[in-house]
Amino acid sequence: MTRITVFIVDDHYMVIEGIRTLLHGEKDIELIGHAANASSCLSFLQSNQPDVILMDISMPDKSGVDLCKEVRSAYPSVFVIGLSTFNQFTFIDAMMENGASGYLLKNADKEEIIEAIHTVAKGKTYLSDEAASTLKNAAHEDSPVLTRRENEVLRLIAEGLSNPKIAEKLFLSLSTVDTHRKSLMRKLNIKNTALLIRYAMENNII
Repeated sequence: MTRITVFIVDDHYMVIEGIRTLLHGEKDIELIGHAANASSCLSFLQSNQPDVILMDISMPDKSGVDLCKEVRSAYPSVFVIGLSTFNQFTFIDAMMENGASGYLLKNADKEEIIEAIHTVAKGKTYLSDEAASTLKNAAHEDSPVLTRRENEVLRLIAEGLSNPKIAEKLFLSLSTVDTHRKSLMRKLNIKNTALLIRYAMENNII
């Protein structure tokens, strides 16, 4: 059985011990260490790369948001789950924008932590119910109005089609599809395709 290796970054010893206790005895999850700050985490990663990092977003020397971006850039095979007491859109969005594959609140129970680890280890995204609800509510506030064609283009983008394929499917020119894509990003204040796909999923467009 292949074990999922997990590393914790948190400056609260009780949090580390709590997670260690919850994960103890899980046959397919191995906790390989912990760090109390960003610098210790980066030092560890120079010689050890876990499958998943549970990362606090508030640390004494660097924010988890910045650390997440640094880790994902240097070690793209390492998945990060944000760990926080804050269920606020700005924190959740910042972590996901900077490469996190998941977001858990520190009140998560054993089953949720294990599910999150298994999910992100497969390359998928995991959001706690509270975090997902926060993102969904934020998306509906002042939600921009998309045209029928923009919705069609967004749905096809979310299905993984390239601009040329979308143009072929909708009988549009490539430049028109590109214009619609740029309009979507501007209206939704979204910077990349991954976030467009996430928006489409959260708003039941696909």
